[in-house]
Amino acid sequence: MSETTVVVDELAERRTKYHEADVVVVGAGVFGCAIAHALAEQGRSVILLERWMKEPNRIVGELMQPGGVNSLRKLGLGHCIEDIDSIPCHGFNVFFYGEDVRMPYPRIQGLLGVSDKANGNANGFAYGKSEPQRPQGRSFHHGRFITQLRRACLKHPNISVFETEAVSTIKGQHNPEILGVETRTVNPTTGEKEPDCFFGQLTIVADGYASRFRKQYIKETPIVRSKFYALELQDCQLPSPGYGHVIIGAASPVLLYQIGSHETRVLVDVPEKLPQASTANGGVRGYMAKVVLPALPATVQPSFRAALEKDTRIPPSMPNSWLPPTRQSVPGLVILGDAMNMRHPLTGGGMTVALNDVVLLRDLLSPERIPDLGDTAAVNRAMAAFHRQRKSLTSIINVLAMALYALFAAQNAQLAILQRGCFAYFQRGHSREPMGMLGGLIPDPLVLAYHFFSVAFLAIWLDWRRQGLWKGPFLLVSAVRVLWTASVVFLPVMYRELLA
Repeated sequence: MSETTVVVDELAERRTKYHEADVVVVGAGVFGCAIAHALAEQGRSVILLERWMKEPNRIVGELMQPGGVNSLRKLGLGHCIEDIDSIPCHGFNVFFYGEDVRMPYPRIQGLLGVSDKANGNANGFAYGKSEPQRPQGRSFHHGRFITQLRRACLKHPNISVFETEAVSTIKGQHNPEILGVETRTVNPTTGEKEPDCFFGQLTIVADGYASRFRKQYIKETPIVRSKFYALELQDCQLPSPGYGHVIIGAASPVLLYQIGSHETRVLVDVPEKLPQASTANGGVRGYMAKVVLPALPATVQPSFRAALEKDTRIPPSMPNSWLPPTRQSVPGLVILGDAMNMRHPLTGGGMTVALNDVVLLRDLLSPERIPDLGDTAAVNRAMAAFHRQRKSLTSIINVLAMALYALFAAQNAQLAILQRGCFAYFQRGHSREPMGMLGGLIPDPLVLAYHFFSVAFLAIWLDWRRQGLWKGPFLLVSAVRVLWTASVVFLPVMYRELLA
């Protein structure tokens, strides 16, 4: 037996018998599994805690942008989106009151590939070709993907997985350092929950959008202004197979994408206190039948109607949250993933942000940089660098999600003008860089600012033409209002993203 095998066995015994490891990860979702596996690959001893290890059934986290796919492959977890009936996604098709424009992800040299083995070479070129491959996202059943990630962690010799509910952190008696977490574990004999403890030099909390630990360590609270209500359509005929579809025509946007060979997910955004979804109008189901159904492409309507009539209950829902990132300074503890940062899921950017964060954190916490994760000063410096480095990509994805939702929902006259300008901007062929940013492939916030305000000026010009240029003074006032609205949509969110 080799010396390495002995060490691995000893560490596994310490995890199993004494519940001690280099790292304790709370939450076996996308971020938790990915960071546990990444640190274990570096030789760290990792404990992964999850309240419920059965396959989850969620209606979001089903569409991964190309940037997320690239990060997944960098982490050595690309196989997790294979053999789960996942569907390639080549871009988005946006419908605007019957008109539509199809926008593929752009070919961008040097931004697609992951490794020579994975893609031909480091720039994403296939051997013998002079043109980069077209980036590709993936959509799938969320639960199947999570199950694959968990299997990868269960198989790793440096990870021990425990099904237990983390309830609080454990603090040192003489300093504020977090030593691990207290949990409640079900006794298989009695069925009762019993107290348990897990200890690590570093505790990473990634317990999702409804985090138990957020209130204790982060001042920010999620802002929720709408919910996504979901249906699963069977054998739906999408206008553009292999593309995500955004429908603008109801009171709020509708998102469709295929998640299996026969299944298509439809997510209907319902803002709070929406009159068309009031009880008097039949609630959410009434809104879907009377407002959403007629706004959908004709080929989608039969399967949508069938799914709505199949179950008379209110469809499952998820809150659409915005939570700006927060840098923490608690020794021995970091809170990450959706517990720390969220954006509207309209653009499907959540998993791309999470996996990009894992790639950054893996490199910053590597044993070559930080041999001992108990060195809280070194970990704190690494986390400061992490928040600086993540901004170039995550600020784009987060701001783009919030800005596009504001425009596509268009809850006032100025936003409606910007909405028309945005669709016209895409119609004129200005979609290459916007789709690159949406796909997590262009990490440059200045590019986003350029395109957003280009949309604003085009919207103003189109509004002037629509109303008649002879209304000079009135048009100037209208232009100022539109620019002010665009600034209010864009700048506060970008400021909060860059502030962390």
